[in-house]
Amino acid sequence: MAVSRRINQLGSGIFHRNDIRKQQYILERISRKLPPLFDLSLGSTDILPPDSVLEVIKDSLNLPESSSYCLHSGTRLLREAVSQWALNRFGVNVDPENEVLLLVGSQEGTAHLPIAVMNPGDKGLILDPSYPSHRGGLILADAHIERLILKEEDGWKPDFSSIPNSKLDQLKIIVFGFPHNPTSQVGEQSWLEEAMKCGIDHQVVIAHDNPYVDLSLEGHSPSLLQCEGWREWGIEFFSLSKAWCLGGLRLAFAIGGRSLITSLRKVKSVIDFNQSLALQMGAIEALSSHATWPNHILEIYRQRRDITINALSQLGWEVPIPSMAMYLWMPLPHWAKSREFNDESFSADLLNQTGIALTPGSGFGIGGADWVRLALVRPVDELEAAVSRIRPWWDANS
Repeated sequence: MAVSRRINQLGSGIFHRNDIRKQQYILERISRKLPPLFDLSLGSTDILPPDSVLEVIKDSLNLPESSSYCLHSGTRLLREAVSQWALNRFGVNVDPENEVLLLVGSQEGTAHLPIAVMNPGDKGLILDPSYPSHRGGLILADAHIERLILKEEDGWKPDFSSIPNSKLDQLKIIVFGFPHNPTSQVGEQSWLEEAMKCGIDHQVVIAHDNPYVDLSLEGHSPSLLQCEGWREWGIEFFSLSKAWCLGGLRLAFAIGGRSLITSLRKVKSVIDFNQSLALQMGAIEALSSHATWPNHILEIYRQRRDITINALSQLGWEVPIPSMAMYLWMPLPHWAKSREFNDESFSADLLNQTGIALTPGSGFGIGGADWVRLALVRPVDELEAAVSRIRPWWDANS
């Protein structure tokens, strides 16, 4: 069967390839007498959301309207809660009617925005490495993709000033996000201001993916809402998946300039409706009654980060200390090249031999080659046990 050029360009995707490998391991585990799968490849945490959020969702499920389709007008209560959250969090007044849009995860926003603002062949810029939906959204819009490569020696800082004016004049959109996935660097407000200036000066849409805004272990998370000009050329995506541990509920929202929100809403209107009112009521409870709740989980992640890095160090794996919670961004060990491992074959062999699943860095772009990502999504004792499980495989290869 014929498929579109866009689909061929998308490829299989790193999470899909990893999923196939994990399922194969599960199928073979008993016959090979291997330990259970230990999945550290996804940012899907074991930490539960606030109790009252779940209670509100549970109670709201009994309302007849929770089982009904929800159009944009039905999201007004949540959009008003988002507006109040933005005022409290950033000191910014946001119009809930024209500058807020409910999303099915922030990934929906970054994947669909290019369709709303670009024509086929237009140029868009992403960071490399970056979250896969940034590239995927541009491919679905039939855009030409430019990349700004991030480097470890630069602290993974994007140098927007290195982009020639002639190239900026050709761009229609820049998609990026700090705190950054996968490098787990918080970043700085000045980086966003530099990008926003590019948007204003060259009429480029600046799309900032910010689901980790409340998960900074060191420093202060930047936000596009604190940059001048966001109402003209900016849009920022937030999520309840990470900081409120609600990933499976797919609750997120965009705050941006009126024309961008309107355009994205038009795309959304032909793709899906909105989440159940019950889920929206849970999101309102999270934003309104538990706005500071993410602080509760920061110390959990800090402990996991520090203890896991220490355990890996004892193994012989030197891992940089991330400033963002949830992930470790780890270079391949020195012996990996002598064994002719790249990041994907390294991760595949680790999974096959030990049952420990990590994410190959090249799945986030060529800038992630020879790195792997570990998600700190299990308790400390289990993370230490995972490192202990790696040791025999490590010793046999190194």
